[in-house]
Amino acid sequence: MPDYLTGLLSDNGAGGKLNIGLIGCGDRGKGILHIMKTLPEQFNIVAVCDNLDFRLAQVDIGGIKKYSDYRKLLDNKQIQAVIIATPLNLHYPMTVDALEAGKHVYLEKTMTYSIPEALELVQKSKKYLNQTLQIGHQYRYTPLYFKVKEMIDKGYLGKVTQIDCHWDRNASWRRPVPSGLSDRQINWRMYREYSGGLPAELLSHQIDFINWAFNTHPDEVLGTGGVDFYKDGRETYDNVSAVLRYEKANMIGNFGATCANSREGYVFKIKGSKGTISLLVNNGLFYPEPETKKELSIVDGVTGATKIEWSKDGGIPILNEKLKDGTYYALVDFHKAITEKTQPASNVHTGATTAISVHMANNAIYNHTIERWKDNYTV
Repeated sequence: MPDYLTGLLSDNGAGGKLNIGLIGCGDRGKGILHIMKTLPEQFNIVAVCDNLDFRLAQVDIGGIKKYSDYRKLLDNKQIQAVIIATPLNLHYPMTVDALEAGKHVYLEKTMTYSIPEALELVQKSKKYLNQTLQIGHQYRYTPLYFKVKEMIDKGYLGKVTQIDCHWDRNASWRRPVPSGLSDRQINWRMYREYSGGLPAELLSHQIDFINWAFNTHPDEVLGTGGVDFYKDGRETYDNVSAVLRYEKANMIGNFGATCANSREGYVFKIKGSKGTISLLVNNGLFYPEPETKKELSIVDGVTGATKIEWSKDGGIPILNEKLKDGTYYALVDFHKAITEKTQPASNVHTGATTAISVHMANNAIYNHTIERWKDNYTV
């Protein structure tokens, strides 16, 4: 660890405030900043960076430095940790540069643009064991999703064989292009040179949770998709579907997304022999199978309540508490991982497993192949 970083940490003390720089001031980056401002005891926003001037102008925080070159931000010795919220193709090089500059890193999902980059980042990170590298799969941190993992671990669902996941919307994903800029600069998600499309931007969250909750990874992936609705020159598909086979876990995961229908929106169903969990982002229900329902006593083993509360369609609420945005919990853990020198729940190893899973899905979708997990993918 560089001397200046050690000094800053010791000045702040255990649990002290961290000086943060943001790289990437798009919607996601500004969203992280908004949540970070609700944690003033943990984070001090020192600087932001974006290569688009209008993005920098949208960040309205007094007293901070603004950079158009991320390397100059990394040269700022005051900054201890960076948030990287840039197009996917920039994740790997920027993270390597940040680690080499002595910074802790919160890297937005998906971790890398390609499988080789994921494997390489795992190797490179071994040189920086005193620096935190956290990946932005924030659902690993929410109390709801932790509770669901606990239910799976304790066998409340019985044997899970099927997972159904969708993240649908009825919108083009296209943004207006300011004068003087190119479509590729603004709508980078639509071009394969920069983006992993719907699997990387949306489905990666659900794929990551399954990897985590079942301590697994897909062994075989099939997929298909196309530009089926928005005939506007985009390259990444607006309609995708992938089937992930988990051989060791004896499960099948069905993952899909469309940009042409929003009726169901976010769908996440985990189906077991004893019951089904149906999740939204901030709430969830447990639906016991008929035999399981008969076995439930007056004390609900799922929620710990003394009396079971049923929803109108026969589900049991998993948590009744009001939850914050998942990024809030992830940032709290980022601070803890740095100041207490602990491993974040979403780290370079778990991030690599999910990135590889996502890229296997994309390879299957675009190449019309059956992709199989390789031994060297296990990190």
